[in-house]
Amino acid sequence: MDLMETQFRTDQRKRKLGISMVVPIYNEEESIPRLYTSIRSACERTEQHYEIIFIDDGSRDESFSKLEALHREDPHVKVIRFRKNYGQTAAMAAGFRAARGDIVVSMDGDLQNDPADLPRLLAKIDEGYDVVCGWRKARKDKLISRKIPSWIANWIIGKITQVPIHDNGCSLKAYRKKIIKQVSLYSELHRFIPAMASLAGARITEIVVTHHARQFGVSKYGISRAWKVLSDLFLIKLLTGFVTRPSLWFGLGALCALLVGVGGMLGGMIVGVGGITFLTVAFLFCSLAGHLLVMGILGEVIVETGNYRPSKMIVVQ
Repeated sequence: MDLMETQFRTDQRKRKLGISMVVPIYNEEESIPRLYTSIRSACERTEQHYEIIFIDDGSRDESFSKLEALHREDPHVKVIRFRKNYGQTAAMAAGFRAARGDIVVSMDGDLQNDPADLPRLLAKIDEGYDVVCGWRKARKDKLISRKIPSWIANWIIGKITQVPIHDNGCSLKAYRKKIIKQVSLYSELHRFIPAMASLAGARITEIVVTHHARQFGVSKYGISRAWKVLSDLFLIKLLTGFVTRPSLWFGLGALCALLVGVGGMLGGMIVGVGGITFLTVAFLFCSLAGHLLVMGILGEVIVETGNYRPSKMIVVQ
């Protein structure tokens, strides 16, 4: 590294960054050169200082080698490498933690998202919004295995979270740094970022974005991930509806269990219905009510005093 490049990198660190591009990569060696060129071109058109953060999510091909070469050639490029594949949520979380720009933009690394939409995302941020979501209205994916499950999932997510986004699965989104830094991501929660950002009072909107057919490689997702979305919906409802008062959530369950238990005991003792078996089941419902009540109290304690966040082991280049 010569003196001029060293000085340039030092100046970049001192400048106030406007945009941080966060791009998870998993076995995308053929896409990387074209992806980098298009992202750099879009960022330069904004005339803002920027950084491009690639997260290699344990790729087994030559993706990391290509990213490492880009890092050596372009001081705007940062590379985070996972020792193994942790999934898109963990990759995005690592990128968000490393981002220094005032506006953080996430996108996929398979060339299906178009960086040319970046100026329109930033224009919406300038209007006062905190989160701008991309909507792949003319989606270039298979109907049965991708589009139909996505339509159903987005409708369910919108109803449960009360955040009316047409396309939660689109990775092309823009966030104010102060908002995305408050969102704790784990499991498969990257598709629920708008709902989680609503907990921080974020102003959320969406715009129609360009979507391209996959040019290289194969999709890493399929209809088999539907069960993960459904299992995470319960957690999201708990977070968005009862995050500040977990005792209310568990208290409602405890009340229902208690009513069933007490009613069963009275029926078993007074009417003599079901004998000892009926009384035993009624007693178990009463015990369940007690357990749920204790869990609600513990939840209140954790919300008030807890601040633990597990992290992944990563290597930063």
